[in-house]
Amino acid sequence: MAAVRQIESSSVTEKVATELRRSIVSGDLAPGQTFSLREIAAMLGVSFIPVREALRQLEGEGLVVIRPGRSAIVAPLDLDDLHAIYRLRRTLEPALARRSVTLVAEPELDRLAAVARDFGAPDEGIDAIYDAHHEFHEALLAPAASSWDLRMLRTLWRATERYVRIGFRTLDPDPEEHTRRRVAHEVLLDAFRSRDPERAGAALDAHLAFNEQTAIAALGQTAKS
Repeated sequence: MAAVRQIESSSVTEKVATELRRSIVSGDLAPGQTFSLREIAAMLGVSFIPVREALRQLEGEGLVVIRPGRSAIVAPLDLDDLHAIYRLRRTLEPALARRSVTLVAEPELDRLAAVARDFGAPDEGIDAIYDAHHEFHEALLAPAASSWDLRMLRTLWRATERYVRIGFRTLDPDPEEHTRRRVAHEVLLDAFRSRDPERAGAALDAHLAFNEQTAIAALGQTAKS
């Protein structure tokens, strides 16, 4: 067999997918917005082909819908989709928490405590802290997660991100929200420090339930506006 040549870890398609995903979850590309593939290619300064491949990837994540021809639409926000996403998350994540609670190292919990403290910074909004938030939850669950678990989690988190950003953006003006956000993650850490599987699973399920209700309320406000 001929030797397989090395390639760069980040291809043009991956870079296009990353930028389009960022634009969608931040709201720069609004739900329901239609665009042509060539329009996006011109904006990004790339050829048509990597845009098409990136959009196929994002369609699999539920972020876009590719239309016949050469156009796509940003997937609308949908209450049924939100319920479905959280139903899956509340099945997978508490189960992983119950296994990971006895595996995650104490120094890692100490590191995550510092991350949680930053969630309470009054000048940090949900847009600024979301990447750290994603890393926080992955670090808690990773010791018990298979590669397939992580793949599913990341897909679900990406699908959730638009809803979460909208929901918590409505809370950011409240000065108490930053304290609540910090405390909510410290509660998770306390549950993990207990090394009690049921307590960790219940704490994560309650955390997800609150986030879902916040997103539902924000979605209702968006529909009225």
